[in-house]
Amino acid sequence: MKPLLPDKNGHYGVFGGQYMPETLMTPLRDLEAAYRRLRRDASFKREVEYYLRHYAGRPTPLYFCKQLSSVLGRGRIYLKREDLLHTGSHKINNALAQGLLARRMGKKRIVAETGAGQHGVATATVCALFGLECHVYMGTEDMERQALNVYRMKLLGARVVPVTSGSRTLKDAMSEAIRDWVTNVKTTYYLLGSVGGPHPYPEMVRDFQTVIGKEARQQVLKIEGRLPKYLVACVGGGSNSIGLFHPFYNDRSVRFLGVEAAGFGLKTGRHSATLVAGRVGVLHGAKSFLLQDKDGQVKIAHSVAAGLDYPGVGPEHAYYRQTGRAQYAAVTDREAIEAFGLLSKTEGIIPALESSHALAYLPKLAKHLKKNDIVIVCLSGRGDKDANTLSHESH
Repeated sequence: MKPLLPDKNGHYGVFGGQYMPETLMTPLRDLEAAYRRLRRDASFKREVEYYLRHYAGRPTPLYFCKQLSSVLGRGRIYLKREDLLHTGSHKINNALAQGLLARRMGKKRIVAETGAGQHGVATATVCALFGLECHVYMGTEDMERQALNVYRMKLLGARVVPVTSGSRTLKDAMSEAIRDWVTNVKTTYYLLGSVGGPHPYPEMVRDFQTVIGKEARQQVLKIEGRLPKYLVACVGGGSNSIGLFHPFYNDRSVRFLGVEAAGFGLKTGRHSATLVAGRVGVLHGAKSFLLQDKDGQVKIAHSVAAGLDYPGVGPEHAYYRQTGRAQYAAVTDREAIEAFGLLSKTEGIIPALESSHALAYLPKLAKHLKKNDIVIVCLSGRGDKDANTLSHESH
C-alpha cells in the first residue's frame, strides 16, 4: 500500500495548506520543487544517509526494558533510543537533511526556531559542519529553562536571538523566525524543526524523521518476529511521533498513541494538549488543532517540557485524530516528572522531559495490555538538558 501523502496543496483532509503572505509563496514553491527533485536524487540520498550513519550515529538501538516491563507488570516495553544520537535527540535527523537541502539550493544563511533548544543545537551543529550562517530564535522563558542548550548553540557559532513577545516560548520564536525569513528570503533558508508550518514542511520534516519508524519496524521484526501492539510518543509539534508512526501507517494492527502535555491539568487551562482539548484553526501557515479562546485568539500554552510548550500541532496528527488512526492522551507535569525518575531508576537511562510524557502514559496503558504485548516508545531525547529544571522542581 502507498504511504499517506498530502494533496497537491499540502492538505491532509481539511488540515495543512499554505496560509502564508504572498511574499513567501514563491519561496515555498521553490522549496517544494527542490525537495521533490532531490528526494529522487540518488547522490542526495547517499549524502543524507552518510551523515546520519557516520556523523549522527544511526541506526539507533531498539532496547528492551526488562526492569521497567517488570515494574509495569504487563507488556514488553522497548525504547527507540533517539537520545543516543549526536546532539542528544531526534532533531539531528531533520536538521542534517534540511541543511544538505539548503546547501544544494545555494542558501548560505539559516534561520530556525527552538523551544527546548534541541532543534536549535542540531541546527547550529549542522551549520557549523557545513559552513552556514546560523540564527536561532528562542523565547526568553525557554532560554532561562534551557540555559545549557543556549550555551551549546553559542559555542557552535550560532547567534541566539531572544524573543520577548507573547508567551516568550516556542510559538513566538517560530513567529519571529518566519518574520526574519520574509525579510531575507533571497539569501535565507528557514530550517523548521517540526511537522507544522506551511506545506511542504509537514511532509518534508515527516519524511526526514521516518528513519525512526523504518528502523524500528525492521528491528522489532528481527528481535520479536512480529509487529508491536502499540507505538507511543510525545507530541508537541509532532515530529518524533510522526517519524515513528508513519512507516507503520498501513499496519492496521499497530495502534498509535500520542501523548501531549496536560501541564497543571486540563481543567486549569494551563496545558499544551492541543489534540485533546483544542479546536480547529490556523497557525503558522497551516490549518490544524489549536489552543484558542472563544474569540479565536491563540492561548498561551504551558508544559514543564519546553519542547512541548506549543499551542498547535502538525496537520498530519490532526488528520490521524480525525480519522481515528491515532489516539491522543495527555499527562500532567507531575506525572512526567515521576516518569523521568522511574526510567532513570529502573533502567539507568535519563530521558528528556518531553520523552517522559510518553513514558508517563505507560502505567495507564499497561492496564489494557496482555503479558507479551509489544510496546515501542520513542525516547526522543536525553535528559541532561533538563537537570536544572528538575532541580528547581524538587525544591
